Amino acid sequence: MFTLGACPTAAHAFGEDNDHTSPGPSGGASGNTLNAGATATSVTVEQVAGGKSGTSGKGLAPVDPNWKPPACWYEPVATSKQVKAATDQLKKTPNENLVPVTPSLSWGQQLMVDTFEKDKSPSDGIKSYKNFNLGKDGKFWRGVVNPDMEDDPEAYNCQEILFWQDAGVLPKIANAPTPKVLASYAYDKIKVPDTKVELKPEATSKVNLPTWVWLDKGTFEDVKVRAELPGTGLWAETTAKPVALHLEPGTGDATTFPASGDCKINDDGSIGTPYTKGSSKQDPPCGIAYLRATDGTPFQMKASLTWEISWEGSGGTGGDLPNGTFDGTQAIDVEEVQSVNR
Repeated sequence: MFTLGACPTAAHAFGEDNDHTSPGPSGGASGNTLNAGATATSVTVEQVAGGKSGTSGKGLAPVDPNWKPPACWYEPVATSKQVKAATDQLKKTPNENLVPVTPSLSWGQQLMVDTFEKDKSPSDGIKSYKNFNLGKDGKFWRGVVNPDMEDDPEAYNCQEILFWQDAGVLPKIANAPTPKVLASYAYDKIKVPDTKVELKPEATSKVNLPTWVWLDKGTFEDVKVRAELPGTGLWAETTAKPVALHLEPGTGDATTFPASGDCKINDDGSIGTPYTKGSSKQDPPCGIAYLRATDGTPFQMKASLTWEISWEGSGGTGGDLPNGTFDGTQAIDVEEVQSVNR
């Protein structure tokens, strides 16, 4: 008789990313990635430029609602010696500490021995190995579920049984890791600064007189995140560049400048134009005119910054990903006055 079991998914490992904790000892290959849970990935993610101060800890929202990062991929998880050690442990404790061979399936003693030691395939389409491929240069690979997408129906599409890849050779199968996979995965790890704009007047505006809105150049800089899959030579850097600001007054009784509420980035990296004395009655290139006063409850002006996303990766690869947005709200009080001197 042989034993099957569901692969545990409670333990997490996430390389050098602090979003997830590392797994404790598990099974025969105590503590290594072979016996880690389905979401244990070796991919490392680091924000290497921009957005390091004043970040909210939140990521970007893709403009395209249908876009999403990869739900799963394959990566190296164990050496020949580690697979042998896990199998040897099963011989000592049959039917315990099953070895995960896919994100959702674990094998017991007989299947591990027959498949990885005795070169007896358990069924058509499953590759078998003699003596765990000991002495060969390479690693066994397995599917990994994106830790942030465990509930996605596509998260368990990477169901190839634990398989061997020679060193320096990437698998040629669906959901194999690529620089674009890493770039897309890094998309969700981008942390941008809170979107807080400069205002004049700052907190209290006047009915029918424009509130000027702007962002000084250098306030927002490009943000770059690097993702790597160790042992494969694969890497990608995903860059977010601010390109536009959209204003929503927080009430229908207001006029935006421009009428669309979309304020573009200037050539010097700034947005809008800072208010200067004597400009109170001019239409700002970026701003809002409120048409009625608040009654003790401030309007919640929302400023949404659009970030253009591009990436480059190993092997001279690169391209674009859907733009992302990040917004913030600022309270605006509006007073009714007869005349104002600024």
